[in-house]
Amino acid sequence: MFSYIVRRVLQSVIVLFVVGLVAFAMFNFVGDPIDNMLGQERTQEDIDRLRAQLGLDQPFPVQYWKFLMNAADGNMGVSYRQGRPVTDIIAERLPATLELALVSGFLALFFGIVMGVLTAIRRDGWLTNTVMTVSLVGVSLPTFLIGILLIYIFSVELDLLPSFGRGEVVQVGNWTTGFLTASGLKALILPAITLGLYQMTLIMRLVRSEMMEVLRQDYVRFARARGLSERLINFRHALKNTMVPVITVTGLQLGSIIAFAIITETVFQWPGVGLLFINAVQFVDVPVMAAYLMMISVLFVGINLIVDLLYVAIDPRLRG
Repeated sequence: MFSYIVRRVLQSVIVLFVVGLVAFAMFNFVGDPIDNMLGQERTQEDIDRLRAQLGLDQPFPVQYWKFLMNAADGNMGVSYRQGRPVTDIIAERLPATLELALVSGFLALFFGIVMGVLTAIRRDGWLTNTVMTVSLVGVSLPTFLIGILLIYIFSVELDLLPSFGRGEVVQVGNWTTGFLTASGLKALILPAITLGLYQMTLIMRLVRSEMMEVLRQDYVRFARARGLSERLINFRHALKNTMVPVITVTGLQLGSIIAFAIITETVFQWPGVGLLFINAVQFVDVPVMAAYLMMISVLFVGINLIVDLLYVAIDPRLRG
């Protein structure tokens, strides 16, 4: 068990190193930040001086090594656009993204598992057929189109919910939250549904498929023959054995909620790190882009590591 954990941690570190290298190399093809930082009256001396000041005149391996060393110390550099430390900028934007991801993940998990179990148990009812038909919308339509449709219905036509922004927020220590205000909660509804709908439908269909497969197994028939109640069979035996493949997809989907919040935050102008990344790409703000991609990489690697450990906890066969 200990050797398994150590091996997975080492693999995670290697993955982070490779992902950081690929991401940092890609920034050389995004554009030259000097063009956006200096006006049209710039001279070659101005360009050379600023390039040396930012360290862009050094070879790529030197730049990447300095980036890794600074990142290890928690220093992600200074934004080319705002002239502020990147860690401070991300710290300001991160609460908005995390709250959006938290609500979206909860909605996706709760309704995905509940509806997946119910449609597997009552697979021939009209409600199941309706839910499965509606779920095709969440799988088929792109996220931005779902967001635009929700804005049109609930903001333009019905005028019930705001179409952009985070609403009123309050400061709780170093954290800004919209959970404690009515406008903050209303502003959260549409982007949370937009971001979580795709993940919810995937989880629901996976749980239903795995649950129906497990319910056909011999040990389930034996449990029924022993006179166990359907509730006990469905939730203690069947659902538990369904969770191993579900955990894999669920873990990846929860990570993608933050990674793919870029689209939702752009549609709703949600002031999170996803919208920050889009603005950084437009301005070729390399330190912000690098910090964002490293944060997402750490998130995915961490979730995968947790998923692997949950495998061992749920499936005793893997402990040997």
